[in-house]
Amino acid sequence: MKRGRPPQIVAYGGGGFSMEPNNPLLDEYVLGLCRRKKPKVCFFPSASGDADHYVVRFYRHFSSEICDPSHISLFRRDCGPGSVREHLLKQDMIYVGGGSILSLLGVWRAHGIDEDLRAAWQAGVILVGVSAGSLCWFNSGLTAYHHDAKPYEGLGFLSHSNAVHYDEESDRRPAYHQALKDGMPGGYAASDGAALHFIGDDLHRVVLSRPKARAYRVEVAGEDVVEHPLEATYLGERPKLELAAA
Repeated sequence: MKRGRPPQIVAYGGGGFSMEPNNPLLDEYVLGLCRRKKPKVCFFPSASGDADHYVVRFYRHFSSEICDPSHISLFRRDCGPGSVREHLLKQDMIYVGGGSILSLLGVWRAHGIDEDLRAAWQAGVILVGVSAGSLCWFNSGLTAYHHDAKPYEGLGFLSHSNAVHYDEESDRRPAYHQALKDGMPGGYAASDGAALHFIGDDLHRVVLSRPKARAYRVEVAGEDVVEHPLEATYLGERPKLELAAA
């Protein structure tokens, strides 16, 4: 296990550098988990088809001033798979961008990246992702990239289900509730600006980059679906200074 760290995943419902370029709170939080002055951070833009603009934004926000950045492209010869597992095992954090979860999982499975990522996670490399990069780690969830929300089968690192952009996209909540009634395992839903931090398979804490962001535990109870709002920490809070006694 890497430097004695347990397996960790931080799943953003939405946010980070690609959605909140002027709000670094979530990305600063995950960098802080690495406990190194300049952690090694590898970016996977697979869900966007390795869009050039996404890679550029990653290097702009995760610059060499604050970390040792790299990326892996599965759609470009110059940054092809190569010895991916060796590279991933050297990282402190792997950050997965948003886009199409179905495309992401398809290309990963074709190249064996799913097993490389599992090895890295089990070795203590912190896994982070937004939107599709959040959905991928779970047993199952909903994708609504090109169509109405429908279920998909994820990597299963986490045994729960997942729903992202939960308070922002009106079709997500009813579709998730129906999927749970149809047999999808209970899980977690997060709005934009909310991140779920797991240690092993257990939710450790919820952190927010927006004070009104929300996350929920969602499960079937009898014939109904029940949402339990989760306690969360807004990362923008600053400790109040105590006034000296007069």
